[in-house]
Amino acid sequence: MMNQPLSIRFLLACLLLSLGRLAGAQPPGSPPVVSPQVNTDNTVTFRLLAPAAKDVKLNAQFEKAPVAMTKDARGVWSVTTGPVKPDMYPYSFTVDGISVADPKNSSIFPNEGFQNSLVEITGSPPLVHTIQNVPHGTVSYQFYTSPELGQRPVVVYTPPGYETDTKTTYPVLYLLHGTTDLEETWTKVGRANIILDNLISQGKAKPMVIVMPYGRAFPVISKSSGSLRNWDNLQAFKKDFLGNLMPFVEKNYRVRKDKDSRAIAGFSGGGGETLYLGLNNPDLFSWVCGFAPGMLKEEFERNNATAFANPALTNQRLKLFWIGVGKEDMLYPVINDYLKVLDDKKIKHETLISDGGHTWMNCKLYLSTIAQKLFR
Repeated sequence: MMNQPLSIRFLLACLLLSLGRLAGAQPPGSPPVVSPQVNTDNTVTFRLLAPAAKDVKLNAQFEKAPVAMTKDARGVWSVTTGPVKPDMYPYSFTVDGISVADPKNSSIFPNEGFQNSLVEITGSPPLVHTIQNVPHGTVSYQFYTSPELGQRPVVVYTPPGYETDTKTTYPVLYLLHGTTDLEETWTKVGRANIILDNLISQGKAKPMVIVMPYGRAFPVISKSSGSLRNWDNLQAFKKDFLGNLMPFVEKNYRVRKDKDSRAIAGFSGGGGETLYLGLNNPDLFSWVCGFAPGMLKEEFERNNATAFANPALTNQRLKLFWIGVGKEDMLYPVINDYLKVLDDKKIKHETLISDGGHTWMNCKLYLSTIAQKLFR
């Protein structure tokens, strides 16, 4: 940039300054901005410094529609909402038609499809996903190698005491994220590690290792190729999961290798992957749990071929087949059709029909529910 003409450097500097003001960057001398601010009455105040903006709205998952924000004389836009039901919610700002995360909030929703921030409203007593004064497990970021896909990311949770007691082996839960989510969404948004810390400390869940891989077979499968439960992704991901991920986990972690010590669960598109892998590999998994699993009615027979071929044997092999979905979830109708098919075929299953929609708030509920059932 130093070799460019002065006029070009000046224009670039102006552009960067304008972008910073639009996105909420705080230049020297600007008024202090705190956002989000969770108040004692569970109302929440959101603020954004954007003096050049003409219109700013709050988009929050606890609101049914965008909420207009008001600009003060300093150029700070703000709105107070609520009181909000205690939980952890994604939100963003729309600034002159452009969606942006909250620049004052370092808690970001990991996702390939959108940029959201996270706000937590704690309850009393604390919710199951709230960080508490209990022994904590370890979350580690790892990579394993796939000949077709290259270096693959995976997040692994090991329970409290794993590092100090080097002789104990543990059951393992493979936990899959939704379409456009990432391998760290289950810890950053779903709070899987915190949920297990709390349940283990209360004696409500067995200590277990949780493996959270990246669910798209990229670069073989394009990131724009739709749901993770699409057939081409299922085939490539299955090859990687069975041929590379599981051997990596069983070589590097003290996990038990029998099917009764393996569980698989997943949300949305990852729930579709879960049912496909779990129900078609009954020699590998005794515990199969779908959280609003992605599916299409015309794919029922194909994607459940092994389970549907011999329902009596399926019932004998599975210790738990569990499905949760919200009443307002857009997948509720097709999942309800699927549950009827399971009833017709007399395949045993447990269900939880919760309130709410296709949200990570429900994911936390579903994980905390099944975690107390696994490996019992």
